[in-house]
Amino acid sequence: MSLAIATFPVGLLQCNCSIVSDPETREALIIDPGGDAPKILDYLKENQLKARYLLHTHAHFDHVGATRELKETLGAEILLHPEDLFLYDQVPMQGALFGLQLEATTPTDRPLEDEMEICFGKQTTRILHTPGHTPGSVCFHFEGHESHLFSGDTLFKGGIGRTDLWGGSQETLMRSIHRRLLCLDESTQIYPGHGPQSTLWHEKKQNPFLV
Repeated sequence: MSLAIATFPVGLLQCNCSIVSDPETREALIIDPGGDAPKILDYLKENQLKARYLLHTHAHFDHVGATRELKETLGAEILLHPEDLFLYDQVPMQGALFGLQLEATTPTDRPLEDEMEICFGKQTTRILHTPGHTPGSVCFHFEGHESHLFSGDTLFKGGIGRTDLWGGSQETLMRSIHRRLLCLDESTQIYPGHGPQSTLWHEKKQNPFLV
């Protein structure tokens, strides 16, 4: 059975939050809950979904802004790659650099690991560790009749993630993209952390950083 995917921008920096669900069991996971917790909760309620996991492509404040409130409300597990814990634990400091007052985060439940699989309902996503934007950046890949990639701030339509923030490395980012993403099926639908969706075929042909 195909996935149900809803993606909408949240928070001050308009991070793309994605809710991926199994249409049969109504179980769901939330990717990058960057803000606007009421908006996310309303979607879950309207569609009668049970969120099991709060997954994060990385720990910049604009991707974790609603995590605390959603954890307290839903009880879903928080998963993050351990190499980004130093950022997750310093969300108030991150916000201060942008003139924002942000609450401290709540502890994570489990670490994300490369090639780890997460199951919900009858669906499975595979973790791809793609450091570069941050040391613990990951992408979430769904394989099946169709291929879907939630790329966070690693790969955008027509661009790549910035590497001038904490722990960023352009050399590492480009290595991650070439070794972990460009080998996927060209029909793969890409859901980036910001901006419009794309396909891997389009990025391989048109992205100036990859051509």
